[in-house]
Amino acid sequence: MTRAQIYREPQLDFVLDLIDGPKGGTRPTAETVARAHRAMVELEAGAVANMDEGRRVGHYWLRDSSLAPDPQLRAAIDYTHEVLDAGPLAPSSWNTVLLVGIGGSALGPQFLARALASRSDPRTLHCLDNTDPEGMAATLGGIDLARTVVLVVSKSGGTPETRNGMLATQAAYRDAGLPFHEHAIAITGPGSKLDRLARDPAAPWRQVFGIYDWVGGRTSVTGPVGLVPMALCGWDWRAFLDGARAMDAVTRRPEAHENPAMQLALAWFAAGEGRGDRALVMLPYRDRLALLGKYLQQLIMESIGKRLDRSGALVEQGLVVYGNKGSTDQHAYVQQVRDGRNDTFVHFIDTRLQGPRVPVDDGFFADDHLVGFLLGTRAALRERGRPTVSIQVRDASARSVGQLVALFERAVGFYAELVDINAYHQPGVEGGKRGAKVALSLLQSLKDALDDAPRTAAELGGEGTDVWMSWRLLHHLAATGRAISHGASGPPVDDRFSRPS
Repeated sequence: MTRAQIYREPQLDFVLDLIDGPKGGTRPTAETVARAHRAMVELEAGAVANMDEGRRVGHYWLRDSSLAPDPQLRAAIDYTHEVLDAGPLAPSSWNTVLLVGIGGSALGPQFLARALASRSDPRTLHCLDNTDPEGMAATLGGIDLARTVVLVVSKSGGTPETRNGMLATQAAYRDAGLPFHEHAIAITGPGSKLDRLARDPAAPWRQVFGIYDWVGGRTSVTGPVGLVPMALCGWDWRAFLDGARAMDAVTRRPEAHENPAMQLALAWFAAGEGRGDRALVMLPYRDRLALLGKYLQQLIMESIGKRLDRSGALVEQGLVVYGNKGSTDQHAYVQQVRDGRNDTFVHFIDTRLQGPRVPVDDGFFADDHLVGFLLGTRAALRERGRPTVSIQVRDASARSVGQLVALFERAVGFYAELVDINAYHQPGVEGGKRGAKVALSLLQSLKDALDDAPRTAAELGGEGTDVWMSWRLLHHLAATGRAISHGASGPPVDDRFSRPS
């Protein structure tokens, strides 16, 4: 066991264990590692890091506003903390928080809820994080609207899924005879459509918090996106920030062997030959951390999954991330991880303190078995030469969760520098949004084209349209009562559709 294999930070009660980490493999040069560290220093100092969008990247400032490069940024960060310290955001009799958001605006709070919620909380968190009408109806029908505070979270203020969720929620309040604006808090970009709506003098919302263009959704959990629901639900948001800030301090160290985030990024690089050839499997051995894999899936894959590097060369970089929890996953995909394709890098994540002692058989406790399953699975993977890393924090408290968030955020930033990609934009996501607009425009055109004469998708869509998309949209219209499908016995392309009578 060497210092390079195991990193321990007693003040944080944190351990990063790479004894069974990747052996051999491609390693970046010392100059590349030094350049990655310099880039991170420049990023925190306020350099434009998202070159494609000409933006600075400031999620590290969110937990230490003194690092922000100008007074306006520091004031924006401090404002949130001052409001949360000033007093309750909702009456004490209200027992529910409904968060309307998508992507990082929902995944971060959902992860925090799973990790930190308890029976003694003053409020429980529910989310509308999709535009699925059945899901929206089930959530809205299962809460007491009169005792609910609604958080609408959208940086742009125009995210379609979030807007749909807000409109559905407004309708539910209207149907219940309740004033929506008296229950609503906005978390949005200054000057956005949502910001203007929430500040309407005729119906002002309870509060408005800012999300700024220097914070991406996937790195927003230490800002208002995470802190406001934490405060409403009674979780220790100050401890959460303290944990993230403490991890930031140790992950700024220039020596790679003393920097756990750089060690983790280098392990990802070596495991996947700098090309992401191995999937990162997240196995937290605590139920409270079960959504960590889902949270990291967005953080890592949206940051690292890039077609081009910074020079414009085609690289198709990416790191696949999946995982639920141990020991549950030992009865699922771990069979393949051990004996099947040799294409994974397993991350065991646990806590030193396990919670209440639950006695089981022969003098053992439930937590004894949990630790035994973790170590046994690690040994079984070692037998097959499958690389693993073990990460341990003190417990599943707000402080420890903050440490984990900061560790992986910094590791993602370092890895992106090692492979020379922009971690802070998401052109693929934007491509999907543009495609959705095209589909909705075609949907409207098809509705307008329907008449009493049954016609095929090609005929209704017109020349130059995507026939398969037209066919799929017409069947959607038929399924929702806005078209009649005249099914053909031949191929689907011959299906015909008309206007309902």
